[in-house]
Amino acid sequence: MSKRMVSPACTMASYSMITMKRFAGAMFLLGAVFLNLTFLAQPFHNPSRTQAQNHSLMVLIWDWPYGHALNLTGDPCATLCSIKGCQLTWNRNLYNQADVVVFHHWALQHRRSRPPASKPHPGQKWVWLSLESPTHSKDLARWDGVFNWTMTFRRDSDIFIPYGELVAQPSDEVDIPEKSGLVSWVISHHHHTQQRAQLYRNLSKYIKVDVYGRANKKPLCPACLLPTISKYKFYLAFENSVHRDYITEKLWRNSLLAGSVPVVMGPPRSNYQRFIPGDAFIHVDDFGSVKELADFLLTMNESRYQRFFEWKRSFAVKLYDSWPERFCTICQCFPSLPQGKVYHSLEKWFWS
Repeated sequence: MSKRMVSPACTMASYSMITMKRFAGAMFLLGAVFLNLTFLAQPFHNPSRTQAQNHSLMVLIWDWPYGHALNLTGDPCATLCSIKGCQLTWNRNLYNQADVVVFHHWALQHRRSRPPASKPHPGQKWVWLSLESPTHSKDLARWDGVFNWTMTFRRDSDIFIPYGELVAQPSDEVDIPEKSGLVSWVISHHHHTQQRAQLYRNLSKYIKVDVYGRANKKPLCPACLLPTISKYKFYLAFENSVHRDYITEKLWRNSLLAGSVPVVMGPPRSNYQRFIPGDAFIHVDDFGSVKELADFLLTMNESRYQRFFEWKRSFAVKLYDSWPERFCTICQCFPSLPQGKVYHSLEKWFWS
C-alpha cells in the first residue's frame, strides 16, 4: 500500500461532503450494496488542501509521544503526505516562532512536562492531543481555558486522527486466511473489574478462547501478531472502556487487517457503522445473553461466515499509526480550523 497519507477530515462539514461524493462514485463503479449499512467510506484526503498555506507553518511538538523520539529529519510532511510548507520540530527554543504547539496529554497527566509559563503569542495556537479514552485521561480540569484545538480519535475533534479507516480499493477476489482456530484475544493490560474482562470470563464458559499477550504471559512479537490472529475465525476486539468513537487498533489492525471477523465491545453498533459496514463485524450487544453470542459463533456455517468479508471487494484497511503523519494532519487542517476558540472545559467536551 502506498506510503502517501490519506489525511483525516478537518471539519465534519467537509467530512460529510467528501464522504458522500466519494462513496456514491465508488458504489456506482462497483455496483456494491451493503445491507443494514449506515457506514460511509471515509476518503479523508482533500485535494484542495495538499499545501498547508501560502507561508511555511511551524508545528512544535512539545513532548515526544509516550516519550519515544521521532525522526523528523528532512521534510516528512512533504514526503509522507504530499503537504508542502509544514515544518515539524521538537526544538523548544523555537517556541516563539511556532504557529502551533502540540501537547500530549499522556505527558501532562504523568507530570513529565508542563506547558510554558508564558501565554501563546498572538496567532499561536495550542493543541491538546490524546489517543486515550476519557476513562484513562485524568486531571482534565487542570487544563480548562488553556487549549485552542483538540486532536483525538473523536470525529468532532478539531483535528480528527482515527486509528484507522477503510479506503476505496476495488478487488475481484476476497482473500480469507486459512483458519485453524475459532476465537482469539490479545490482551496486554488485564484488570478483572473491566467490562471486557468480565465479558471474556462469561464467554469462556461456553466457548474456547485462545488468549495471547503480556497479560496471559504469551506475548506475541510484532511480526507474529497478524499471522497468529489470522488463523482464527473470530477476534475479540474488546475496547478497554466504552466511549463515543473510541475504536482502536483492536478493530483496524488486530481484526480487519489480520483477516479475522471482529467481535466488538465498545460504543453502540450505530457508532461502529459510521466507520465500517454493518455486516463486517459482530457486536456483543446484538445478543440477549453471552450464551447466545457463543452459540452464534459455534454454529455459524461457512456461507454465513464468508459474508463478513464482502467489504473486501470494495475497500482495504488503512492504519494511522505513524506519529509524523498524524502531526502533518495539523497543517492540512490548519486553513479551516476555527480562530479564537478556547476549550473552557476540556473534561466536559471529552466526556460528552
